[in-house]
Amino acid sequence: MRRLLFIACSLLLLVSCAQKEYRQNTNFVFGTIYNITYQSDRDLQQEIEAELMKVDGEFSMFNPQSTVARINSGDSTVERSEMFNEIYQLAQTVSKETDGAFDITVAPLVNAWGFGFKHEQLPTPEQVDSLLQLRNQMDFSAIAKGYGCDVVARLLESHGIHNYMVEIGGEVVVSGKNAKGDDWHIGITKPTEDSLNVEGEMQTVLSITDHAMATSGNYRNFYYQGGRKYAHTIDPRTGYPVQHSLLSATVLAENCATADAYATSFMVLGVEGAKAVLARHPELMAYLIYTDEKGQLTTWASPALSDFQ
Repeated sequence: MRRLLFIACSLLLLVSCAQKEYRQNTNFVFGTIYNITYQSDRDLQQEIEAELMKVDGEFSMFNPQSTVARINSGDSTVERSEMFNEIYQLAQTVSKETDGAFDITVAPLVNAWGFGFKHEQLPTPEQVDSLLQLRNQMDFSAIAKGYGCDVVARLLESHGIHNYMVEIGGEVVVSGKNAKGDDWHIGITKPTEDSLNVEGEMQTVLSITDHAMATSGNYRNFYYQGGRKYAHTIDPRTGYPVQHSLLSATVLAENCATADAYATSFMVLGVEGAKAVLARHPELMAYLIYTDEKGQLTTWASPALSDFQ
């Protein structure tokens, strides 16, 4: 009798697991769109958005009451939360590991070159030098989306959910399998200067699980002035827009905040600089898209990435 009861309970458990559907939640956050797919017997969108609002409340540059906005305004009464300190410390670590190519105090320089809140005339060398010395304004936009993905992934895991994809503005965390029982298929967009090409042609598609992935690129956010192209990636070490052949950097890491930060720093460092960092960090993988000497689109991938293609 006990054996029959055990078998019956086991069958009920299997049926219960089989009935869990893959849910999809989509909405706006951090000035972009999020798409979250997960296997669960209940909808968690309200909890997901509550967690994302916590991230926004810490790092938003557009919310005057956010922690970073208050610190930037000179408010000395701000208490830094565990969340804030976690990302601040990660930013400092990546900055050190990339010789300053990643820098959360680069915002005034980004604004000066016309990629922030306003676009006026080009800054003078004197203005650039002055801003290089200032460095009193923090901006976590190059790491916040990735961290938001991590926060949602932690929430899902806390509910016992292990099959999911969390995507915020192109940054992704995946775990387990998709609804077809396969690894998650994540595309890397082919660089194009056609800003109207919203969907984008895929350069390649990776099949990944239990990893985070982030991409940074120069091929859409730029402008021409005086016959010269100015890309939105500013080298925080020089104060000037980067001038090299790297168009797109995709990084795979254990968490998305790390992937996000390194992808940004690789766009500052260029192809050879990125490879040098990767040589020191075998835990990271990257897919780089750049133009060669003949102007042809060329790619380079970490050897370990072949397992995902």
